[in-house]
Amino acid sequence: MTIRKSIRPYHQPAGGWGALKALSEHLIEQRVPIKGATTLSRMNQPEGFDCPGCAWPDPKHTSSFEFCENGAKAVAWEATAKRCTPEFFAEHSVKELSAWSDYDLEMVGRLTHPMIYDRASDHYRPVSWDDAFAIIGRHLNALPDPDMAEFYTSGRTSNEAAFLYQLFAREYGTNNFPDCSNMCHEATSVGLPQSLGVGKGTVLLEDFDKADCIFIFGQNPGTNSPRMMTSLWKASRRGAAIISFNPFRERALERFQYPQNPVEMATLSATKISSPLYQVRVGGDIAALKGIMKVMVEADETARANDEPEILDWDFIRGHTVGIEALIADLKAAQWPDIERQSGLLHEDIEHAAHVYMKAERAIIVYGMGITQHKRGACNVQQLANLALLRGHIGREGAGLCPVRGHSNVQGDRTVGITEVPTQEFLDRLEHRFGFKPPTAHGHNVVTALEAMLRGEVKVFVAMGGNFAAAIPDWQQTQAALRNLDLTVHVSTKLNRSHLIHGHDALILPCLGRTEIDLQATGPQSITVEDSMSMVHASGGRNKPASEHLLSEPAIIAGIARATLGDRSVVGWEAFVADYDRIRDAIEDVFPIFQGYNARIRVPGGFHLTSTARERIWMTPSGKANFLVFEGLGEDSCESDPEMLWLSTIRSHDQYNTTLYSMSDRYRGVYGQRDVVFLNELEMKKRGLADGDRVDLVTLSTDGMERSVHNFRVVGYSFPNGCCAAYYPETNPLVPLYAHDPLSFTPSSKGIPVRIVRSMTEAQSE
Repeated sequence: MTIRKSIRPYHQPAGGWGALKALSEHLIEQRVPIKGATTLSRMNQPEGFDCPGCAWPDPKHTSSFEFCENGAKAVAWEATAKRCTPEFFAEHSVKELSAWSDYDLEMVGRLTHPMIYDRASDHYRPVSWDDAFAIIGRHLNALPDPDMAEFYTSGRTSNEAAFLYQLFAREYGTNNFPDCSNMCHEATSVGLPQSLGVGKGTVLLEDFDKADCIFIFGQNPGTNSPRMMTSLWKASRRGAAIISFNPFRERALERFQYPQNPVEMATLSATKISSPLYQVRVGGDIAALKGIMKVMVEADETARANDEPEILDWDFIRGHTVGIEALIADLKAAQWPDIERQSGLLHEDIEHAAHVYMKAERAIIVYGMGITQHKRGACNVQQLANLALLRGHIGREGAGLCPVRGHSNVQGDRTVGITEVPTQEFLDRLEHRFGFKPPTAHGHNVVTALEAMLRGEVKVFVAMGGNFAAAIPDWQQTQAALRNLDLTVHVSTKLNRSHLIHGHDALILPCLGRTEIDLQATGPQSITVEDSMSMVHASGGRNKPASEHLLSEPAIIAGIARATLGDRSVVGWEAFVADYDRIRDAIEDVFPIFQGYNARIRVPGGFHLTSTARERIWMTPSGKANFLVFEGLGEDSCESDPEMLWLSTIRSHDQYNTTLYSMSDRYRGVYGQRDVVFLNELEMKKRGLADGDRVDLVTLSTDGMERSVHNFRVVGYSFPNGCCAAYYPETNPLVPLYAHDPLSFTPSSKGIPVRIVRSMTEAQSE
């Protein structure tokens, strides 16, 4: 579907008729107007499949026909009638396909056969499954050190597949598990345990029905987790205060038309969601949070001096926390002019937000990658924990921290062992259950894996889903490193950029999608996933597989394991693939938190993996929650250059991670194009630019390497001074590999110092 390039304001609310129209167009584009609608009727149902999109929970998987626009697009994208066949690969060389857009690559359709790269012809050609497994085994067994292989995991991978994947790699001999969480919410997994003793959120979906106040930091729910809009819509309608902190005035946070509300649909009305919406400066969240907490501390001191009710929850603080004195001292030292400058917000705005928060008996703090993808992402997360702890909003109904994970099972993969830093307790239980001694040395995350590739220390890369080559930072270096590998293997459902940026040998292994029947020796199988709120539930596809040559992810992992380990493996791979209940039994043996796994997933809605912090049990060395101090107000200091802007990379509305459903972003009024940079009127004027001008973006690198993208269209937009925004992954080349959080290694994709200069390239026709 070709859309003419244009920039025109979108005046409608988020959701509603606009969403229904977009979905119907997408179903037609994927050639599944009837099949797609039938498939959607099975999504998030007791006997159906779990949405393959975001990780926002469903209302107990009841029969409430609840799905969102982008979740429905994800289903149509997978259930498409289009096919990427061996004949297609015979017609198009890798060199030719490399010139295609990411959108056009994935629009070819579902992969149908395992394929191997032929260097002589520069084409992929079909290969048998047995030969593909043998090639992988041969490469892995030829390595002098198992740590020369990397095993990447996408959040699409089920609990069962992820458990088998880590089991195989550890029996092979490595803890190298770079995964998609490393690039998004690793700051949560690392930051929260230091604060609360657990790296997950502390709320359940029903808490949103009880909250008096909801603060949203760095999260655009209307695009990245649209089902969350139902909870926000209901909260707003019953009078809960919702305040957002986001550089963009996101349409869904302004007003939302609930598609399942007949009155709003019939009257073309909408509900106001966030009031107000504070446009915090990119990288200014810590300053805003310190300002809010500073107001609270000062108000508490005044109240206690006047014998009035305390503002801070001192009973909770004294009984459950340590470190309050250091935090208060740090907040008192912060000066308001510095807070205003760094946050981009006025003193009175911060004070208003603080007073709303102080009045709430139950407050939920929601955050997304606008918080985590920074050079101090883990510290950002910890300041949110501080805010919650000051009022005792952990372990209370209707209150807590809510990190919004972006992928449907990224949290579950980590729970069942996808981690490069395994605990000794986990390794001991793995050894006791299976009888082999797993490696203990810490492995690679995404950043350290890429660094090892650049040093030539990695030779084999295996990816369980995802589009690694597009998602990673610093393309000039990192994509070149991928091309130097001996072997790259991608388990995928569709063609993507990573298949074209490959090693000397390369394999594409097509797998079943979540919507499809997974038939094994004992009959149809179900898999399980864990959502953002630690609910685990079953998912079973009902569609006929896109090709008879597809294998399930567990079957592919088992095939690789048998070909690599042979008779020296102590794992019964065939038995696991024949019946996934056996995989879940093994998960339960290794992780006691899954007690009664198979019985509990057969209950509609599944079960909750208890959060110790939600129970006010603090799994920290001190046995208490920790207030943690962040020194200063900013994340970096590059502002000596008067031309510098903080660039934040963002998703369009028609996008899911690296997958593009179209080239448009209707909520921001961008159609048929993605090479744009959003800039406010003042910043355009300072540079002598006008809306529609073409510019280059250049990173202010500290290593002497030039990083730039070219010929981007300037789009005038309401955005904070000193900042700009552009789409991911097109601007990933601007993110230096060295620019990451030192605690979590999360790339700083939401805070990149750049200059904007007028492009010397001839402007494209609009």
